[in-house]
Amino acid sequence: MTSPLGAQRPDMRQFLQQAQAMQRNLLDAQQELSALRVQATSGNGAVRATVDGSARLQRLDIAPEVADPYDTEGLAQLVLAAIRDATASAQELAQQKLLPTIAHTLGDSMKANLRGVTGGD
Repeated sequence: MTSPLGAQRPDMRQFLQQAQAMQRNLLDAQQELSALRVQATSGNGAVRATVDGSARLQRLDIAPEVADPYDTEGLAQLVLAAIRDATASAQELAQQKLLPTIAHTLGDSMKANLRGVTGGD
């Protein structure tokens, strides 16, 4: 008589392999994202923010003509708008890159589990 735990070992091994594959895929995707650059502008291009695919600010460019010492609040608003837009774009890019990786791995795992339960292909 085999123990219920003994019957689960191949499934557990397969689950661990799939988890490791998902981890590798996610790390690869994160590395790709950190190498990507996303830009957004505000003030008709007067302020440009560049973030990486992980939404970390990498560069901020400000045109000299908008650097009015008497309107620092206006400049701050332009800077914030550019950074927010670039960050939102980077987060969207990350979702587009990471979610399919997760879904694919989870889908494979679910298919394998169903095959194990139903005994089919």
